[in-house]
Amino acid sequence: MLGWPKHQGGKTIMWLPDIDLSGETGPKYKALVEAIITDIESGRLRHDVRMPTHRELAYRLKVSVQTVSAAYKEVERQGYLRSERRRGTFVQARLTDRASSFILDSRQPDLVDLSIVRAAYTDFHNDLSRQMHAKLAEEPHHGWMESCRPVAGFDYHRDIGRNWLSGMGVDVEIPNLLITNGAAQGVFTALSTVIQPDDVVLTESLTDHGVIGSASILRFKLGALPTDDEGILPDAFEQECRTRQIRALVVTPIFTNPTNCLMGLERRKRIAEIAEHYGVYVIEDDVYRPLLEENLPPITSFLPKLGFHVSSLTKAVMPGLRTGFLAVPAHLSIRASSVLRVTGWMGTPLMAEIGARWIADGTVDQAVTVQRALMRERQALVADILGDAVVRHHPTSLSAWVRIPEHWQEEWFASELRKNGVAVTISDPFMTVKVPRPNAMRICLGGAPDTPTVQHALIQIRHTMDQMPGVHAFDVMY
Repeated sequence: MLGWPKHQGGKTIMWLPDIDLSGETGPKYKALVEAIITDIESGRLRHDVRMPTHRELAYRLKVSVQTVSAAYKEVERQGYLRSERRRGTFVQARLTDRASSFILDSRQPDLVDLSIVRAAYTDFHNDLSRQMHAKLAEEPHHGWMESCRPVAGFDYHRDIGRNWLSGMGVDVEIPNLLITNGAAQGVFTALSTVIQPDDVVLTESLTDHGVIGSASILRFKLGALPTDDEGILPDAFEQECRTRQIRALVVTPIFTNPTNCLMGLERRKRIAEIAEHYGVYVIEDDVYRPLLEENLPPITSFLPKLGFHVSSLTKAVMPGLRTGFLAVPAHLSIRASSVLRVTGWMGTPLMAEIGARWIADGTVDQAVTVQRALMRERQALVADILGDAVVRHHPTSLSAWVRIPEHWQEEWFASELRKNGVAVTISDPFMTVKVPRPNAMRICLGGAPDTPTVQHALIQIRHTMDQMPGVHAFDVMY
């Protein structure tokens, strides 16, 4: 089959799917969906290629415009395409490709890693880890290694976790508390407990890429809500609930990833009121709560029958301590445990044991105090060096949301920074469908080994902001 010209980075390519549209093997639109995704996965259709118009492709394939429209809509829902008003439909890089292009999977010695939100890990943290492992090695018996039941976690681990959570305004009984391998598994477990394919789940317009990935795996429809400095707008949330059936809301009210919003008390109450009125489950990713010095009640504290509260020690204590806590509504505790069983069986007992001991002996509180102090020091540098380019940050947050100058495009800027030894994350991995690019980036402050290194990286960012891009910047490709 002949194709037609399409443009990417100044280059022209030809594309037309090679598929059987006789209808004998199933609906034509599904065959087209599979063909588009296959060509994107194989690299035949590359990131940012403009797709044919609905009418043009329908004419070439001799199918109805409705068939093409249905296929494009489904591929867009799965995150492989994006539509832009008055410009057309474009190939969206796969979530895994977009995330790995900007968020480092491993430490690289020639780069200062400001690309991933993680707690700082210093000699203080390393000493804690070594002391704990030495103590464990001296003990004659490790009873918590003997069993992989109950799936929800050992009762004494859950009881210690329950007491820790109560100090942050989360009241939960042991049967309704599950231990997970970090907050990411907690959010996924909560979604899997209440979501069916094609359900509508709302979240922030720029959101954690794990939620976007979950939409692809669980096949739910992800809706984007506009935000301000306090996070999602209640009026927009209510409008969505009024006009269509919303199953759940995933929200990060403290230090929203990546935009660093902080939701106040009245906004929290209003979101809870709307959710209760329309019967919408709220999955609250509260992983940054220990870092916040202000005492704000969780949204889910107002929603005992609809609220899932997710927390973890990972962001506040140390990155490798992947012990999370998922508080679920009482009537869904059995179902949530079943989901946990089939997706990971149970939280790793060794991590849960370390986390429980450190909560009980006060080490967690000490580590949180150290983490807050480190972030205050580094956030002060962000404000001093980047100035009015900072869109939003908080004294004890692990990251900052920073505006990129208009004369730079996001990829060009990130690429130039990498050439100069600094890795940051632009908006791509966090974009839900039909959200315009903000020309901004997330700068994470925990990955650098020390504060002078953070300062050096921020000065490099400031220097790059003040430069004009090279004349061939449009050729930069990840």
